Amino acid sequence: MEEPGVRQRKKAATEFTNGHDTGSETKSGPAFPKVYILLAAVLALALYNFLALVKSPLLGAPTRHLPGVRTHYVPTFTADEARRDAVVEAFKHAWLAYERDAMGDDEYHPIAHTGSNLTKAGGIGYTVADSIDTMIIMGLEDEYQRARAWVADKLSFERDGNFNTFEVTIRVLGGLLSAYHLSGDDTVFLEKAQELGSRILPVFETESGLPLSLINLALREGVPDRDTGGMISTAEASTLQLEFRYLAYLTDEDTYWEKAENVMAVLRASAMTSGLVPIFVDSKMGRYQTSPIRLGSRGDSYYEYLLKQYLQTNQTELVYREMYDTAMTGIQTHLVKRGLSSQLLYIAELNPERTQNGELGWRLTPKQDHLVCFLGGSLMLGATTSGALTHNVSIPPSTDELTNQGERDWLTGVELIDTCMATHDTQTGLAPEIAHFRILGDGMDDSVVPADWYIKGARPNAPPPFDARYILRPETVESIFIAFRLTGDPKYRDYGWAIFQAIEKHCRIPTGGYASVINVDQVPVEYDDKMETFLMSETLKYLYLLFADSSVLPLNDYVFNTEAHPLPVFNPTIRTGFS
Repeated sequence: MEEPGVRQRKKAATEFTNGHDTGSETKSGPAFPKVYILLAAVLALALYNFLALVKSPLLGAPTRHLPGVRTHYVPTFTADEARRDAVVEAFKHAWLAYERDAMGDDEYHPIAHTGSNLTKAGGIGYTVADSIDTMIIMGLEDEYQRARAWVADKLSFERDGNFNTFEVTIRVLGGLLSAYHLSGDDTVFLEKAQELGSRILPVFETESGLPLSLINLALREGVPDRDTGGMISTAEASTLQLEFRYLAYLTDEDTYWEKAENVMAVLRASAMTSGLVPIFVDSKMGRYQTSPIRLGSRGDSYYEYLLKQYLQTNQTELVYREMYDTAMTGIQTHLVKRGLSSQLLYIAELNPERTQNGELGWRLTPKQDHLVCFLGGSLMLGATTSGALTHNVSIPPSTDELTNQGERDWLTGVELIDTCMATHDTQTGLAPEIAHFRILGDGMDDSVVPADWYIKGARPNAPPPFDARYILRPETVESIFIAFRLTGDPKYRDYGWAIFQAIEKHCRIPTGGYASVINVDQVPVEYDDKMETFLMSETLKYLYLLFADSSVLPLNDYVFNTEAHPLPVFNPTIRTGFS
């Protein structure tokens, strides 16, 4: 793996003659004094340098190269068929085992050959809804038809149990909406999506309009989460918008849009000037509560959806661009840090604490969840859209196409992906759930703890900490996919292939399916008997798209929800009150 750092792209040396024949003979004519010839040469040179300074397209490439773009590589956009097909085989290995042992159940346990549901009242087909658009993308027609038949004939939302509002929206509603679009507008999926959306709507019936954390689908009642004292996580409240807005667009029912949009207005009114937000908000008052600031759990997709809402409506809602730009500057100013030894760039957390005088202070913690690895690709995508000076940025982009903020975010994204790849430097080649980075004065024993990053609580001959597990997460391959599409750099395909091979070697269950690994630094591995639904929805989908032809689901035509369900970019048909 290459060490992270700034890479320079060589200046192209083409098109300087603009089609003129520089080797033709000069026609005879009147002689000019040498002083005039010299003066003409000086003026020509000055004009050339001026045009180069302003990066005229007539003269070819920009004068300065974009940091983070390698030299000496040929951009690749065609499919790597062998690797792509290996990912399809892996998906079938996962899906066919689930279909055999647990069809229709929410979750799958491949070692026990059984499924389970999220409520005692029964499930709502989380795994089916989460996987069906991947089948369409991969061209798995037989598997798709069987899954479609289950949705049409057996999917029921009459479940008198409490489901997580956020999870139901991103996985089931998002999956149905994506399947509707990718299937060529099969109404089976839209009808189920509309029914589910109407059942979720009551969660917004709060004083502030912020959604409750749980929904009883049969009773159509929002339910507060007792475990959080009635507070809701920021990410959960702000990661329903892509799905509800697209549902409104398809059905012409504005209430879906208005409910989701109001959430963003409430959060914006309560936000800090830095653009950073705590991970909990009071659903009654609509105010952020004193709680950690992080881009890991309960915070991550708030930042992700700022950019994606801007992109979803064809960059027409500038309020989301403003919120996104402010938030990214806040991250760059307060959370971007570097490790000690190899200077790995990581995203730290801010945790509130009281001083001896009782005043509120913030402690910086060098901890990065695997979830944060979505941000590398997101920053690069933001750099080429929100941070672009032109609508159609080249691949890879050049400095004259990006604003200063765009260039800053691009480089941070590139380096963050390198850091996330560095956390795969384990016995299994899989990344842990959480990594901590070394800082000055951390009191760690250098003879025991690695010099750059480590798994907190990991000790020889001791039970592994929770941080050490790998649960088939997709965030790094998500960023790798985006980075490849924006650069065409084959190194990102090599990164993805290394991760895929590690999953195949250590997570694949011979009888079917894949399981989570309890300790990424232990070989042979010990399993946690659970195959997360996002393996088929996200991890394998992003790997497939990484190796597929780049014309499949182009980034300028689609946004992926936080569960990797692709939704088409559209122009809104209603006047959005928030914009």
